[in-house]
Amino acid sequence: MTATFSSDARVVDAVEKSAPMLLVGGGVFLLFLFLHWLFLESKNFCLAGEKFCYKNGVWFYSIVSVLLTVIVWLALDENPLMAFGAVVGSTAFFITHGFKQNAEQREKDLTNQKLSDVSKIFYLEVIDATFSIDGVLGAFAFTLSVPLILIGNGIGALVVRQVTIGNIENIKKYLYLKNGAMYSILFLGMIMLLDSFGWHIPSWLSPVVTFGVVGYFFYKSKLVKVNI
Repeated sequence: MTATFSSDARVVDAVEKSAPMLLVGGGVFLLFLFLHWLFLESKNFCLAGEKFCYKNGVWFYSIVSVLLTVIVWLALDENPLMAFGAVVGSTAFFITHGFKQNAEQREKDLTNQKLSDVSKIFYLEVIDATFSIDGVLGAFAFTLSVPLILIGNGIGALVVRQVTIGNIENIKKYLYLKNGAMYSILFLGMIMLLDSFGWHIPSWLSPVVTFGVVGYFFYKSKLVKVNI
């Protein structure tokens, strides 16, 4: 904790040295997250090719396996730790994905179980923490500053939760909002991967891409909502 909030130059140097491993791991995680949504999750089809990918969902595991192999091969030439980071990113995805699937199923059965109120609260907190991993890893596309990541994810969690709870029915009317979120995840993952391999990515690109992509799909959703 002391090092995290310290201005010591050694801490900055340590973060910069570990950045490629963190970025490639987070990039792989986000890329796999997008591909899982594209191939295996039900969705409102918005762009050409989405329906084709969903109908051929069986290819998901082959594609991510080949993709991971290529990334690890390229990373070995840069730094063996980057290759390790890519494998960790892949491992983190499949572990959290397993937890998510179990959590979603258990959440449906939660009301039918004879659990105490305290047990339910702790269980829901575990579910919440599992789903928060996506946000933590995605934050590295914007900054490597741990204090900013903590503050940003904390505020983001509160704002998103309040907006969602208060406007859940209204949000459902915007059919392509999730599409926008997932495509922004794709671009953020690609930015992280390129950055990890030494490409110079301007710091303003990630927020601009995020707002641009989500804004585009929000606009498309609004057009559909108006027509309905």
